[in-house]
Amino acid sequence: MTTRTEEEQLADIKDWWQRNGMPLLTGAALALVVVFGWQAWKKYQATQAQNASILYQQLVESSLTPSGQPDTARVAELAGKLTSEYAGTQYAQYGRLFVAKVAVDAGKLDDAAAELKAIVDKPVDATLGELARQRLARVLAAQGKVEDGLKLLEGDTDKAYLASREELKGDLLVQLKRTDDARSAYEKAKAALPDDAAAGALQVKLDDLAKGGA
Repeated sequence: MTTRTEEEQLADIKDWWQRNGMPLLTGAALALVVVFGWQAWKKYQATQAQNASILYQQLVESSLTPSGQPDTARVAELAGKLTSEYAGTQYAQYGRLFVAKVAVDAGKLDDAAAELKAIVDKPVDATLGELARQRLARVLAAQGKVEDGLKLLEGDTDKAYLASREELKGDLLVQLKRTDDARSAYEKAKAALPDDAAAGALQVKLDDLAKGGA
């Protein structure tokens, strides 16, 4: 049996290294890049969220003027910064909701609708999407576009939002004097409420419809 010399073993190691060493190093380097890249990305996201939350707080505080009226110029400035610099955060859409409220209070329904539609078209999450959808439906109804508001409320939604959506449908249907459809929507809303939730307001609406149809 031939004993391999040290030179032969060294030659084998060098050969193996040539064939496998670089791929292994490359793979290890890529793994490190992924790990540290992911950590950097998470840190970046956390920083973005923190900065956005601070800016959103400033936006809300801009409405707390001595006169009780929002500083509309300041609101516009901060909201614009939120949506341009932190577009991928929830706070940017919270900002849009706030701006829409200020616009409604000022009677600027077109501006409010534009802010809400931006959220509906690309919501950060389901809750914000549904909230904006329902508010936009109300704004459209206030503009006299009740049918458009109803269209927004078509389709399935999460059970958590079903009661408020069906109640809103009922309100819009009442505006259209479609009392039977409104009653059906209110009944669905009432049925969708949790067992421990009060149905007082809904029952009042149902009673009013019953009186109207009497």
